[in-house]
Amino acid sequence: MKRIIALVLAIVLCTAMFAGCQKAPAPAPAPSESGSSSAPPVEEKKPVELTVVTSYSADDGNRGNYENAYKAYEAASGNKVKDASGTSNEEWKAKIMADFETGAEPDILFYFSGVDANKLVESGKVVSIEEIRKVYPDYASNMKEEMMGKSPVDGKNYSVPVNGYWEGLFVNKKVLADCGVAVPGADYTWDQFMKDCKTIADKGYTPIACSLQEVPHYWFEFSTFNFGTVANHATLPTSSSDEAGKAWVSGLNDIKALYEAGFFPKNTTTAGDAETFQLMADNKAAFAIDGSWKIGWFQENAASVDDFTVTYVPAKNDRKATDMIGGLSMGYYITKKAWDDPAKQAACVDFVKAMTTDDVVSTFGATAVTALKNGTTAPANADSLVTAALAMTKGATGVAPAAQDLLNQAARNAMFADVKNVVTGKTTAEASIDATLAIKG
Repeated sequence: MKRIIALVLAIVLCTAMFAGCQKAPAPAPAPSESGSSSAPPVEEKKPVELTVVTSYSADDGNRGNYENAYKAYEAASGNKVKDASGTSNEEWKAKIMADFETGAEPDILFYFSGVDANKLVESGKVVSIEEIRKVYPDYASNMKEEMMGKSPVDGKNYSVPVNGYWEGLFVNKKVLADCGVAVPGADYTWDQFMKDCKTIADKGYTPIACSLQEVPHYWFEFSTFNFGTVANHATLPTSSSDEAGKAWVSGLNDIKALYEAGFFPKNTTTAGDAETFQLMADNKAAFAIDGSWKIGWFQENAASVDDFTVTYVPAKNDRKATDMIGGLSMGYYITKKAWDDPAKQAACVDFVKAMTTDDVVSTFGATAVTALKNGTTAPANADSLVTAALAMTKGATGVAPAAQDLLNQAARNAMFADVKNVVTGKTTAEASIDATLAIKG
């Protein structure tokens, strides 16, 4: 009996031990390097506010496109954009530089490349694309490296371009028709232009909508281009008597001839750009030189965009009318201050990437010069003005960068402020240019 009881107890004991083995707890997770046995909780990403300064002010033709793009970024990211955009003029540039000097710079800046940004690069206030790619390798990967605008300071790229630009002759077809003047074509000469302006003036219209007080630089650019070539236009003179200097003198004197003939608005030396350019939309002026960004202005302000077209600026000497001014002069910078802020760094990178996708860039300037590897896509519902711009850029025989961009800001301010004095005879073109070149930035 004792043997039977012992056997039963042995069986029960083994059964219990077997059951215990089956229910043994899983081994504890291996401790982390810090010694903790559980992973730290994932910290929720908090929305941030980015201060962004651009030139897409209320009077810019791309303002609507800019707002749509940054609001789409806000919706997708949960972040907020504090927009501090202003009109791209010398006062705006000066304010931006002052903000950087006082530590009040934005997180992201849409600004000029080239000489204008030298101080920002020299002082280490903006981050190079090379440095950004060490952390975010695909940053600006949809752009052509050679077209992103290397800094003259160190040869590195700092800004990611959106819309390139071209400058051309906007034409009020309604005014020309009333004057019996043909719309200029690809072989339009300066002599023909002068004759047409006389006909238009005699009919009671203003031939050229322009403020020599505020924006004489478009006419300066092409007037000097008419005494050079695509190859040598972007050459900074050393004085008014060297080859480039003589071209600048001749160009300024051609603007003076236009003024003396009465082809500019009567208030051209005192009125602002908004007032004088409105003459185009009001069907009171025939011609205006401006950039690709102005297409949006006509689309918003003209009673009918079909009353306008854009074509080549009249040519003189060796320059063909189909030789244009254009390039990629502006782009998005990430400031060093924002880059060094852990809460903002990734948000800044994502913002610039969102603003420079192929689709967004195409909405800003389908007709413009572009750095996109895939090129821009023309809108399916392109109006007649956009179609004319596409035809013009396609027919260009050469594209030269703007010569004014070679000047430092102080010199450029002085020269363009002096244009009204040149045309009114208060100073000479030679004296104005020599004074400009004497200004060191």
